[in-house]
Amino acid sequence: MAAPAPAGASSCSAASLAPMSHFTSEDEALLQSMLRQLLQSVKEKITGAPSVECAEEILLHLEETDENFHNYEFVKYLRQYISNILGSVIEEETEKCTSAQNQGEVSGYDTLVQHVTKKTRESKEYREMMNSLKSVMMVVVESLINKFEEDQMRYKEMQRKVKTEQHSSYYTDNCSDSDSSFNQSYTFLNQEQLQLLAERLDPVQPKEVRQEAIQMLCSAPPSDILSCENWTNLRKHLATALSDPDSNFSDKVLKFYAKTFSSSSLNMTKELYVSLAKYLELHFLSEDHRIPTMSMGVDISSPDVICLLKKIRLLNEYQREVPSFWIRQPEKYMEEIMESTLSLLSVKHQLSNAASSEFLDPIYYLALVDLKAVWFKKWMHAYYSRTVVIRLLEKKYRSLIIASVEQCTSYLEACESAVDGRGHFNSFSILHNGNKQKNLYTGKDLQYICFVHSLSLLGRLLIYKQGRKLFPILLENKKDLVSLTDLLIMFTRLIYCSPNCPKPLTVHSANSSPAALVTDVLRILCDRKECAAECLYTNTVIDALLHPVHCLLNGAEVHLNCPETTLIHIADILARIAAVDDGLSLLLHGGEKSHLRGGTNLRGAHIIVQFTKKLLHEEISNLSSSEMLPVLKGAFIFACRQMYSTCEGLEVLLPYHLHQSIAEAWKKTSLLSERIPTPVPGTDCTSTGSQESQSFIMLEETLLDDLLNFAATPKGLLLLQNTGTINECVTFMFNRFTKNLQVNGCEKFGYAIIVSQVAATAAGAVALQNSGFIKAIITELWGVLECGRDDVRVTYPRSTPIDPVDRSCQKYFLALINLLSYPAIYELIGDQDIPNKSEYSLREIPTNIIDIIDRLIIVNTEAKIHSLFNYEQSHTFGLRLLNVLCCDLDTLLLFESQYKISAVLLNAQKENTISTSETSRDFIIDGLSVERNHILVRITHVGGPTERILPPRILQKGDDPYPWPMFSSYPLPSCYLAEFPRKTDLRQDDDTGKLLSALKNPDKQQGWIENVQRQFCEIMETKPNVVSGTNLAELIETFVWHLSETPSECYFSSRENEVDENMEMKKLSSLQQLGIKMTISYGKHLNLLGENSENDLCEILLYCEKYLKQQQQQAFLMASLRGLEGSYAGYDWFASSVFLIMMGNKEKTLRFLQQFSHLHVSAFLWMPRLHCSIHLPLDTAMSGIHPVYFCSAHYVEMLLKAELPLVFSAFRMSGFTSSQICQQWLTQCFWNYMDWSEICHYIAICIFLGPDYQIYMCISVFKHLEQEILQHTQTQDLQVFLKEEALHGFQVSDYFKYMENLAVTYRPVLLRDMRNIRGQNT
Repeated sequence: MAAPAPAGASSCSAASLAPMSHFTSEDEALLQSMLRQLLQSVKEKITGAPSVECAEEILLHLEETDENFHNYEFVKYLRQYISNILGSVIEEETEKCTSAQNQGEVSGYDTLVQHVTKKTRESKEYREMMNSLKSVMMVVVESLINKFEEDQMRYKEMQRKVKTEQHSSYYTDNCSDSDSSFNQSYTFLNQEQLQLLAERLDPVQPKEVRQEAIQMLCSAPPSDILSCENWTNLRKHLATALSDPDSNFSDKVLKFYAKTFSSSSLNMTKELYVSLAKYLELHFLSEDHRIPTMSMGVDISSPDVICLLKKIRLLNEYQREVPSFWIRQPEKYMEEIMESTLSLLSVKHQLSNAASSEFLDPIYYLALVDLKAVWFKKWMHAYYSRTVVIRLLEKKYRSLIIASVEQCTSYLEACESAVDGRGHFNSFSILHNGNKQKNLYTGKDLQYICFVHSLSLLGRLLIYKQGRKLFPILLENKKDLVSLTDLLIMFTRLIYCSPNCPKPLTVHSANSSPAALVTDVLRILCDRKECAAECLYTNTVIDALLHPVHCLLNGAEVHLNCPETTLIHIADILARIAAVDDGLSLLLHGGEKSHLRGGTNLRGAHIIVQFTKKLLHEEISNLSSSEMLPVLKGAFIFACRQMYSTCEGLEVLLPYHLHQSIAEAWKKTSLLSERIPTPVPGTDCTSTGSQESQSFIMLEETLLDDLLNFAATPKGLLLLQNTGTINECVTFMFNRFTKNLQVNGCEKFGYAIIVSQVAATAAGAVALQNSGFIKAIITELWGVLECGRDDVRVTYPRSTPIDPVDRSCQKYFLALINLLSYPAIYELIGDQDIPNKSEYSLREIPTNIIDIIDRLIIVNTEAKIHSLFNYEQSHTFGLRLLNVLCCDLDTLLLFESQYKISAVLLNAQKENTISTSETSRDFIIDGLSVERNHILVRITHVGGPTERILPPRILQKGDDPYPWPMFSSYPLPSCYLAEFPRKTDLRQDDDTGKLLSALKNPDKQQGWIENVQRQFCEIMETKPNVVSGTNLAELIETFVWHLSETPSECYFSSRENEVDENMEMKKLSSLQQLGIKMTISYGKHLNLLGENSENDLCEILLYCEKYLKQQQQQAFLMASLRGLEGSYAGYDWFASSVFLIMMGNKEKTLRFLQQFSHLHVSAFLWMPRLHCSIHLPLDTAMSGIHPVYFCSAHYVEMLLKAELPLVFSAFRMSGFTSSQICQQWLTQCFWNYMDWSEICHYIAICIFLGPDYQIYMCISVFKHLEQEILQHTQTQDLQVFLKEEALHGFQVSDYFKYMENLAVTYRPVLLRDMRNIRGQNT
């Protein structure tokens, strides 16, 4: 309330805000009236409180609950008073803190508010104000109390005169249907009267006396009764009265208990609860009362049972309600309630009669009124109460846990004994099998009811760490301890051994079937990581879950009463296990050695996928004719999906070709669903045929969804594309996207990751466009950025955007960045001109990427400017998008070659000037000109973090807000070019000389390559700077030559690499010519090239294109993708890098590239090498997906999850994929992201040590950027950061040891898979 009230908000005058030291009687009267108004306004809330403590709570939280709180005059008065006293103190402290924060001096406080609040409360003014305020308010409140007492005296006198003839000292309750205190009035009894009541309730008194006493007791305030000095005897008499044979009398006593529970505080109700629990405990232990036995069952229409169940229900209702307010009381109150309850539930009959073991214990009756142990769930919810419950269970009432486990064990034994000799379940009637109300519960019913209660109690206990510590336990008449694993195995056996499973059409409504209940418990355990790791993630439990699956898979006999439903439950649990990293690892690779007899040799994942394939092919005879087979297929595919949607899971499942099986099943189901007749009005839609058709439609959608999830990983996307169903899958995804449907129960971040993966490929981009996804994104963007549909009602004006990309547009900005990788953008806009219309309608909405470029990026005509409602905001959005896209050098060259983007920007800068004199013009500095200047510098000059200087896109404070020079023509101002020293040939040191000597005169015995690699590693660790210039050129040239002369190291045969001199070649494309100019400019800036290098590089690229053209698949003459038509669609950044390493020497470069093309590493470093290549399987080559994406980037994602889990999670949360940015980095050899020296080290490491170091390099980069990645994930601009920002401070040598360690762990798997990319032509 420290904020000042608005002017005129309070009716009190300025004089009333005088200091408290000048407090007058007028001020006192004013305060009294304001305080009285406040109390009158909240009177209903206070009087409705069950106790004084509750009333205090209401007043303390009045600001949170009363919407008129700040309109009360008393509140306004206090706010203004505090503002007058402390306003200056707060302002002074705020200024001090702000100044200290700017200088980095303030620490130890999370926020400015906390710091200012602390300082203000420590100030002298605050202490004086509080003392003054307390003294004044004490006077005001005392005066109000005195007036209240006077009013009460007058009121009582009046009442006394009115009721002089009334002799009764109590007033009966006039509303028996409600226990609310609003409809009751009480008689206040003194100690003598309470003593008399206690005597009258004595069982020796006549019935009429006792009834009159209980009637009077019901009308007395519970607080008076519980404060009675003779409360002990009174409580004993009340407990005795509960057993009175007269049901009316005992009901009145029970009503007294109920009314006390509902209207009294905890310390009062606790006494009665303990009394009631103790009475019930004695009742069950007494030999005088008839307690039904198990064989007799329970007839709930019997008066005795009704009376007992009423008491149990009252007890249970209080158990459910008390956790909501017992935290306000000392722990001893809660402990007494708990102990009395657990003591009651632990009651066991100890009679000598042999039949005593059949007597029903209290737990059976509690289960009748609270089947799923809701009371225990509430008691275990809060740590405050859970600690006490578990302590009591551990020290005194472990027998309750033992009894619960025994109930589950006995029920399991009963289920298993119900199987006859032929393996069929005979009748075993249980509660969930009927729907109508029943009065008689048989012994089997009671056993099932108590089983459900015990199962719920144990399931809740296992959730918590301290609860799990109560195990193992020793059962009665058992020698072995029951461990957590034993308990979980028992649960799994219950899933497939429970009888009388519901029919298929009612499976979802049978929530009390044993299998469904156990599955619910296991689901809860799966959803808690620590709990699942301790309970479920063991091979023993997994073997138990998979036991029926394994039997069906091998054709062995298995006893399942309802196999379809049982298997669906098992698949659900397996899917939840696989959805968590630890569980996934267990299924894929196993944990400790299985101790289960007859345990499978295969890991869980292999059994699941084999069973799933048999289900898809309908090869399991027991299930092939089942109506629930489609649901069962979907359940097991979903379990597989949790595995193959991860990189490591896909590697394990890959040999089974599950994607092909799912695709075949989808095609088959799709054909069947097409034959379904159209529904005719008036026909029965619930017929078997209609249900079957619905089942086929659901299965078709499920299979499409399962296929779509292969696209969650780069290699999975290749598999999906090879099935030929990518268009259907993307269309299905878009349909769900438009309906805002959840992906699945285990996925938290929607389809963003899949969209990002799909958009990284050409075929995926085409599928996204054909489905309408891209159109929908652009349409929604335009509605936010410019104008929406005509039928959308505008209810409030838009806010003026502050950021260059407004928060309302950020979502679509990031979506476009995710969509527009180079393969996607080339496929969507390659060889296409922009419209450049002479006129645009104001309601003409863009629908594709070409329209976005035309309307938002290349805004170069008056017609385009006038077509935009928000020209500056929209064009800024387009320029920001262009800036991100041009960070991909291939995209930059495409824009420049097709649209002359630099000329457009230069011309816009030229037009954005103002005349300062007859001969000079100055640039107008505004948001658009600053954006254009930044883009022009970025696209004109190539360089790493220290090789170029990019101007900022924000203005500075001061007289010169933008000191960076703008330009409208080339050359680029020199201030943007970082100085680079003249090239100096580094002298060879001893280590480099030894390595070169070993390379020039190798002793090609076994191990010579390892020897060379070891020496290279030593140089990289100790003297990385010498690996550059002529040293580097000579090292890689000699090493590659020797490898190409070693047949075992030649991955591609020399015969295939011979050049056909007669092949005619066209001239280089405009994109490649621009790339050559960019390379030459960069080389000259690095002082690596001379003046005549451009023609040499042109000849090199022509030779490479000619050389690689003859190794392309002939099937691509009629390719469906633009990127597969002709030569490689991008620029050859690797060949250009080699040209710079060789310092412009054409002969050396050509010779190196020809020799390098024999090696395995060329497939991953040299992107054009495998473009449409005959060295790839035909379907892989036709997909247009490069091995750098489906192999290198795939393993980057896999290692990222294992090595840098926080970074992996950041990518998942952002909806962006590491594979897409890695594909961009690796395609352009880290140009623009690393300095030239680091690029040389990257190339050298991959050549000397192997292509897998490409993967370790990317992981090292992510490790270097980890903190920044986490920060930009929070600010929701991770994509922009990774694409725009160079790798500042990253040096390959700093992470070389880290890469070596990664190689030790992962190299065997990675190199094996990287060598398997080559396929055999058939």
